[in-house]
Amino acid sequence: MQKILNFLIDKTEVTIGEFKVYAKETLFISLAEKNGGGLVYENGWVQKNGWNWKKPYGLAALDNEPVVHINFNEAENYCKWNKKRIPTINEWELAAYTEFRINNKDGYKFKKSYPYPTGENTLGLNCLNDCNFNYPSKYSKFLLRGYGHVSTSSTKKGINGLYDMGGNVWEWVDINDNSYKGTKGGSWWYGKNQMIQGYNTIKPKNMSAVYIGFRCVKDFKN
Repeated sequence: MQKILNFLIDKTEVTIGEFKVYAKETLFISLAEKNGGGLVYENGWVQKNGWNWKKPYGLAALDNEPVVHINFNEAENYCKWNKKRIPTINEWELAAYTEFRINNKDGYKFKKSYPYPTGENTLGLNCLNDCNFNYPSKYSKFLLRGYGHVSTSSTKKGINGLYDMGGNVWEWVDINDNSYKGTKGGSWWYGKNQMIQGYNTIKPKNMSAVYIGFRCVKDFKN
């Protein structure tokens, strides 16, 4: 985890491998599994039979891929199980856009805020059209748009040493609403416009989709 002022944040999105441990120990079954599959956007939202956190595109995935098809409550429970929590929208934005490492080898300047989670541009991230990324092809045949997600830590390292705060998959954030929660950072389905700090979206908290993942934070005490 990386320290950001008074909290710590996961350096990567929670992976399938990490989530497997939780699922095994808690006998977890996701809502997407119970309903027969998660969602993907085609000409409107479409439920895909057999798509779930174990098989995000209907076939077995690698352990280092981000876990998706997990709704907000399920993500929150995972974080709590790890003595962590879902970041607030303010915490997420602070970690994504402002560098807090005094000395780093990544070229980001201490206390400087940037327009994107990788600085002045989005090159090297997994997004649609704007990132000059070496896109994978194993999932694209299942999609009408985009190429799908990639393994965590396989894209350019961003501000505060964090990976995929822009692109790859949307990430759940906590907002003051009982029915809807925020998602930040864009995904493989979108270009760079969804990665800027001011771009906010909300989704039903019980939504399980192929391009929504999450990471956790915990309070830091000296």
